[in-house]
Formats: sequence, C-alpha cells, structure tokens
Amino acid sequence: MRMTISMRTVPASVVLLLVACGFVVTAGTEPPPVQEVVNVYSARHYDTDLQLYERFTEDTGIKVNLIEGGSDGLIERIVNEAEFSPADMLITVDAGRLWRAAREGVFQNVDSDVLNARVPAHLREPDGLWFGLSKRARVIVYNRAQGLPDDISRYEDLVDARLQDKVCMRSSGNIYNLSLLGSLIEHHGEDAAQQWATGVVANFRRSPQGNDRAQLRAVAAGECDVSIANTYYIGRFMASEDPADKAVVDSIGVLFPNQDDRGAHVNISGAGVARHAPNRANAVRFLEYLTSDFAQRLFAEGNNEYPVVGEATGPVAQLGIFKEDAVNASVLGANQALAVMAFDKAGWQ
Repeated sequence: MRMTISMRTVPASVVLLLVACGFVVTAGTEPPPVQEVVNVYSARHYDTDLQLYERFTEDTGIKVNLIEGGSDGLIERIVNEAEFSPADMLITVDAGRLWRAAREGVFQNVDSDVLNARVPAHLREPDGLWFGLSKRARVIVYNRAQGLPDDISRYEDLVDARLQDKVCMRSSGNIYNLSLLGSLIEHHGEDAAQQWATGVVANFRRSPQGNDRAQLRAVAAGECDVSIANTYYIGRFMASEDPADKAVVDSIGVLFPNQDDRGAHVNISGAGVARHAPNRANAVRFLEYLTSDFAQRLFAEGNNEYPVVGEATGPVAQLGIFKEDAVNASVLGANQALAVMAFDKAGWQ
C-alpha cells in the first residue's frame, strides 16, 4: 500500500529518501485566501458603471459581484430573500423607489462622516438609509419657434389658459410625474396640487402617451408646444449623432422652472446598504467611493445626469447652472399615494 505524505510534515532533508522508498510526497498547501467582495444589486445598466467597479477593485482589492435587474424586481427579490439575501447594496433610480425600498425594510442605517459631508442633506434619507449619487432636473420644454409667454416660468404656470390645447404629457402613472406632483403636494398641500393637475389636464393637446423622449419629439415637431422632461433625456439627444435627434435639440427650448423661488424639481439615482448585508464594511466603503470625484463624474455621465458632488460634465453641462428645489427627496416617495389620488381625480390618465 502506498502512503501519501505532505511535505509540510517532513523535513526537507529526508524528502528524497521518502521518494526513493516509494512514498508519494505532495506539496503542502495553505487554504486559499478568502477574497473580499461586495454584492451589488443594481437597476443601472451602463458601461461606465462597470469601469467604476473595476477601478474600485483595483484600488481596494474588493471584488464587485453585480446582479442587474429592474428596480421593482430587485426590491422584491431582496425582500423575498430576507435574512438569507447575499445583497450588500441596492442601487436604484428615483427617490420614490428608494423610499419604497426603505419602507419594505431593504436598507439599514449608515452613519458615515464621508457620506454626510459629501452628499447634500436634501439628497439623502434623514436616517441614513439611502444616499443620492446622481440627480436630474424635470424641466419645462417648449417649441422654440412658438416660444412661451413671457411670464410662464414655473410648474404652476402650466395651468395658464394661454396654454390650452398646447400641452403634451406622459401618463400619470409614470414615477417621474408622481415624484413631481409629490413635491408640489409638499410645497402647496393636497388640494392645491390636485387643482394643478386638473388645470394641466385642461390644457392637454392629446391624451397622455409615450415616454419623455416621445414628448421631446412631439414638441420639436409642433404636435404640441409645451411638455416636461428629465434633463438626461435631453442630454441623450444632445450626445446623439443621429441627425433626427440633433433636429430635436435645435427645435426645442429648455426652461428650468421656479428659478425665482424654490428652484427646479430634482430627482435622484441612489443607493443604500442592504439590511442583511453579509459584507457591510465593504458596502459602506463602496458607497463612500461612489461619492469620490472620480466616481461621481463617471456615475453621472453614464446616464447624462448631474453629480451630487461637484459640477456637471457631459452634454447636460451645456444647459447651464440652475437652482434646485431643496425639499428632502424622501418626501417624493412619502407623498406618492397622495399624488396617485390627485392625478386620478384630475382625470390625468
């Protein structure tokens, strides 16, 4: 019978003798090192995000394991996985979805001096459940040839009778419109917000249809004169090499609303550390990394958004500097149910 002996248990001086006697000598091996990881569930799907993950691994040695999906699906998955979830972090878009994830118990509190210093207070959940990482403004877009009446400068002005039969919008069920109306509820109350929704419906050129890109094309083509859209959609048209997209940009004007009072409505992409994160310290470190100057530029440019730290870069920088509404982003989700009721009562389909 042959016996196998590990070299770790045999003095080097007798190894040759053991071999000569017919023993099988194997090299002793240490247990493989456990690689540090962070498991990220992300609703963002951009090549620039992958560059960030690779750079983070190069700088820290922590490998980013990525699972991609839709925001609602990822939230449901983490909830269903419960305490067995491998998720360390959830990255998603829109404050309403971040609020929903927090309400479902997806996140845990994080108290980080880095995050508290770098992320503005109105762009993070008050108890540290999630933090904004990029932002976009919801702006008024108008047909450049038709122009706007001189005193149309606020969201509230979209009810003006001079805009009757001139306004195009996407559906009321869209999360971006729900968040906008949620901000109006916060500033003016439920009754005033519902009256605003009713007034905008009275100015509709057509029934709500299409996404933000469809609204931009409709305004550019003169199918309607006025709409609202997120700035990153405009940025995509600006960055496009397609002549049709360039024609859209040349045919529209962009107005940042409410610059003389509270500022334009902004929404965010953001992230939080999962409640049952098995690699919590790595998740916090990665979240802090995403607020670094390098990461902020790539994270924002990946979707033509604005960074939460520093100045805008990419196509949207051409739209200029604007004043933003400083209402805490968490209220956009908290007021979502009220926004749904207001839209329904107004007949905004």
